[in-house]
Amino acid sequence: MAENKYFRIQATCPWSGARSGSISTPHGTVETPAFMPCGTNGTLKALTFDQVKDCGAQIILGNSYHLYLRPGLEVIKQFGGLHKFANWPKPILTDSGGFQVFSLDGLRKITDEGVVFKDHISGQEHFIGPKESMHIQNIIGADIIMAFDDCVKNPATHEQAKAAMERTHKWLAGCIEYHKRKDDQALFGIIQGSTYEDLREISANYVTNCDLLGYAIGGVAVGEERQAIEHITAFTAKFLPENKPRYIMGIGTPWDIAYAIKCGIDMFDCVSPTRLARHGAAFASEGRLALKSSRFALDAKPLDADCTCYTCKNHSRAYLHHLVRIKEMTASTLLSIHNINFLVTIAKKCRQAIMDGSFRQLFEQYSLQYKEQESPITKTQEND
Repeated sequence: MAENKYFRIQATCPWSGARSGSISTPHGTVETPAFMPCGTNGTLKALTFDQVKDCGAQIILGNSYHLYLRPGLEVIKQFGGLHKFANWPKPILTDSGGFQVFSLDGLRKITDEGVVFKDHISGQEHFIGPKESMHIQNIIGADIIMAFDDCVKNPATHEQAKAAMERTHKWLAGCIEYHKRKDDQALFGIIQGSTYEDLREISANYVTNCDLLGYAIGGVAVGEERQAIEHITAFTAKFLPENKPRYIMGIGTPWDIAYAIKCGIDMFDCVSPTRLARHGAAFASEGRLALKSSRFALDAKPLDADCTCYTCKNHSRAYLHHLVRIKEMTASTLLSIHNINFLVTIAKKCRQAIMDGSFRQLFEQYSLQYKEQESPITKTQEND
């Protein structure tokens, strides 16, 4: 296996193939496995970046589609990129915006050249193809940028999934051609194919043959059941190079993260921590907590006994229940702090267990704790 200075593997788990490593970027090193919180519009909802850092996040996501529309490329360019505009000094990954564009049912038209779509707020018409996606992300200036892809929602027919996969491959070639900042922005390719093994294998072989710095499994958690998510994750991961970072897009429950790590995945993202917080819910070792429930009205315990986040060190479930019931905006902040910290910590604990040889025991513990308690959070449920 050739040495890769961009991504280094420090330890692997012989039982599962899980690995710990590090990704070097212009804005710092990301230790993997790593959960990446979503800052869709250049911010995490209800949080300051100091709070995000305190949660242990090493890298955040921005969304090209949303940032392109507002504040717009001229504003971001004027400030020298998203890092400086938002005053976030650590690494950033940008989604190409493909899923957001394709989720605009009735507001977009897909062709082999790209997508014509209407701004979901103003109604103004825009076009994004591979060239435009690379231009947008080059200006935003993220450390890791994603190729423009065609993501179909599930259930999808084999014919629909095949057409989207082939379009994704064509667009990847365009993204490689038009990517102008190859020295300081790592381009990751995206593997599509819905729930079909033959398509996933074809896509993995095509995308990895492009010899990019990293690879992502896309098109999961878009309407399918957990069993299908797990199957496609495990199946596709087998075709990804060992010496490149592996990223699965859009998963964000404790079990989903632990399972993906077991399959050898290094990076994960989801809006779930802040989205659930805005709905009064929190992750915990005993399962997801709905703080609006009256059973928490006199509960003096923290959200999770083992959590060391600001919220758990300072506030009881009863107090958080009170804030949720009166719809106080502070509830979103405090629950977001906890939820982000919880998922970041899951990944960090898995990393440490891989390093010290105890990952199998930790995974089995997580299986008992979370597998039956946590339903998957799909992208079709996201509203961030």
